[in-house]
Amino acid sequence: MSIKDVFRRLDKHSEGALITYVTGGDPTPKHTPKIIEALVNGGADIIEIGIPFSDPIADGPIIQAAGDRALKAGTTPQTILKIVNEAKKKVDAPIVLLTYFNILFKMGVDNFLRIANRHGVDGLIIPDLPIEEAEKYREYAHKQSIDTIFLATPATSKYRLENIIDFTSGFLYLVSVFGITGTRERLDQLTTSTIKKFKPFTSESSPLAVGFGISKSEHVRSVINNGADGAIVGSAFVKIIENNLDNSSNLLSKISDFAMSLKSATITKNQ
Repeated sequence: MSIKDVFRRLDKHSEGALITYVTGGDPTPKHTPKIIEALVNGGADIIEIGIPFSDPIADGPIIQAAGDRALKAGTTPQTILKIVNEAKKKVDAPIVLLTYFNILFKMGVDNFLRIANRHGVDGLIIPDLPIEEAEKYREYAHKQSIDTIFLATPATSKYRLENIIDFTSGFLYLVSVFGITGTRERLDQLTTSTIKKFKPFTSESSPLAVGFGISKSEHVRSVINNGADGAIVGSAFVKIIENNLDNSSNLLSKISDFAMSLKSATITKNQ
């Protein structure tokens, strides 16, 4: 099922999308396919997998620690692609990779995207790739039927937002706050006001999904009720992994249960 199909199906049922993030290879590569399956069993609609990188610019301490664990476990970009291929044999949910452009550059952009397509990758998020330098990347990705998911922030101007949307397929990723990833107690008022400001520009093009700091059911419910089409939750799941490194069964059950609680909060759309 494509990302577009997921949002279309959910919209018919007045649901928002639950998009969940974990770092691939954390705590080891053998865990990640099982974690993906637990997320989908809990109700996650789209899975986002981070390729661990030695110098991440957007990650807070929780996800940085996960990246360190994954790298120490021997995780490579090729490992992540194999994980996606394995997971796709058991789940139908789209899988999106979050990576930095240096990884594509080293493998060759066209080569990376061809391999990603063969392994079942549905979309890519590249935080350090501006649209001004993304024309060739987008061309290669389109050829491989891989969605190009770009980011916007509360500081993004109307003119730049329109250009970003032109480059975006799958969904537009709204970074809800200034700063890095991480869990937060309360949803910033800036988040809800930015959703309302951006929604008129995305309603006829790409769905709008909100991430960074979304860590509770009430956060998910709030962003969906304020007009977002999806909520992205990452650090809270990574923290569950961190807290259960020595207990795989407990890790998987907690991941699934937490996903279920978050998914229930997406069913308030338009109600």
